This record gives sequence, structure tokens and C-alpha cells, in this order.
Amino acid sequence: MTSDEMSDKLREAFPAAIIDQSRFRDESTLRIQASALRDVCLHARDTLGFNYLIDLSSVDHFGNEPRYEVVYELYSMKDCVHLRLKISVSEDDCTVPTVSDIWPTADWHEREVYDMMGIQFSNHPDLRRILMWDGYPYHPLRKDFPLQGKQSDLPGVAFTEPAPLAGGPFVTVPTDGTTQVREPRARHAGDLVPPEKFLAEP
Repeated sequence: MTSDEMSDKLREAFPAAIIDQSRFRDESTLRIQASALRDVCLHARDTLGFNYLIDLSSVDHFGNEPRYEVVYELYSMKDCVHLRLKISVSEDDCTVPTVSDIWPTADWHEREVYDMMGIQFSNHPDLRRILMWDGYPYHPLRKDFPLQGKQSDLPGVAFTEPAPLAGGPFVTVPTDGTTQVREPRARHAGDLVPPEKFLAEP
């Protein structure tokens, strides 16, 4: 059974819950109502055979509402079929139900999304930070989080002052130029390596 056929079966089972269906490069994506997430996921696992949650991630559409999106990458080991589910999450209510009891691998994925994006997963068995330290008040993958970080009142735990942007692989200058021009060392002519040097024979 193909991913399109799996998508069609989900649409038949939950006609009111499927908001949109798209296909790109042989991959099917269903955008569903957040309120129907658990029902759709249980049906996908128990009836359609999607017994593996490959990944669970989030997207910040800063400036738009709903601001956030949670993405579920499902896979059927039996049929070798991949299916993507997406739900939208409002900035006013950043809470979605957990699927960690449906696919145990969601446990740490949901913790990471909570830690980095601030989206809560109701009924998660152990929803706590997984990368940042306990008590850290911000969510670093939100698009309004500055690259240099923010000051936090946790002396003796971790850095409490924003980090100076003195250079490095993530500090670039807005420009229409190529990557070589945007890279920080491009601001120092003496640090640049002429492109022809990479092409020269040893």
C-alpha cells in the first residue's frame, strides 16, 4: 500500500479532521485538526500499521497565527511507507496531547520540542527540559530568541550574560553575496582563501 493510499484511508476514517493533503517528491502530508490528533494517531498505528514514529519536530512561523506547527513523521515497517502529519498550535495555547503512550520514541522528542520551542505536551509522563538546564526561562529555537542569547538570573548554574558575537560559523552579515561573502571571516580580507586555491592541484 502506498503513502497516498494510506492518506486516503485516513481521510475516509476522519473526513472532518483532515484539513489539507499534499504530496511532494513521493511523500504524503496530512494537516489535521489538533483536537483529533490522538484519534488519528491511534488509527494510523492500530489500523494502518504505522508502528514507528521516526521523528517529532516543531516549526516557528513567527509573525503568523497560529504561530507553531508540530510535525510527526510516521513509518510502517511492514509496508515500508512513510507518512507525515502536521498540526497547528496557537501562540495563546501552546499545548497539544502527548503521543508518547502511542509511540514511546515520542518521549524525548516531545521533551526537546518543549525545551526548545516551549510547546507543552499534556499527559506526558516526564515533561522536563532535556538540553537546557532546569529553571532556564527561555526557549532558544523560537525565532524571536536572539542569536547571542538572553540574560538569565541563574548565577552559578550557567552563563547569565548574553554571549558577545565576535565571530564564528553562525554570525553572518545580511547580503546578497555568496556564502563566502556572508561568512564572518569575509570581513577580514587577510583571512580569505582565494577560491582558485581550492581548485589547484596538490
